[in-house]
Amino acid sequence: MKHALLIPFTATILLAGSLAQAQDRIYRCGNEYTNSVPAGQKDNCKLVTGGNVTIVQRQSFLSPVRVAAAGPAGQRIDASEQRSRDTDARQILESELRKAEGRQEELVREYNNGEPEKMGPEARNYQKYLDRVADLKAGIDRNETDIAGIRRELGRIPDSAASK
Repeated sequence: MKHALLIPFTATILLAGSLAQAQDRIYRCGNEYTNSVPAGQKDNCKLVTGGNVTIVQRQSFLSPVRVAAAGPAGQRIDASEQRSRDTDARQILESELRKAEGRQEELVREYNNGEPEKMGPEARNYQKYLDRVADLKAGIDRNETDIAGIRRELGRIPDSAASK
């Protein structure tokens, strides 16, 4: 009776051992991993040693819906659709320009030529005041750069969109 149970157990151990041996030689051929070296790539393949190799298949980040919506490369759109898009872009940029210019006026007013009014704890801690003045100056410079960028973008939109 003991021998009857021992035979399937031994067969299972031998089978598992042979499967483990079949997978212990893994080769890397460029960016591919394989357990058998292709005949034409013997020089390019190297034996991977020192652990298990787990390969995860890469998935596409674009869903089929997004790919279909993007359309084929180089697809042309009609002139009226482009004018409409240009008009919308111009309106958005002009709105952003007005906001940035308003913000610039507020910053310049608060900066007060480098001498803004001191606030609460700044009266006792001069460094806080200096830090706020530096932050205001940096904000003015950043905002000027933003305004210049918006104006550049407005210059890139064709004038036909401005006439509508």
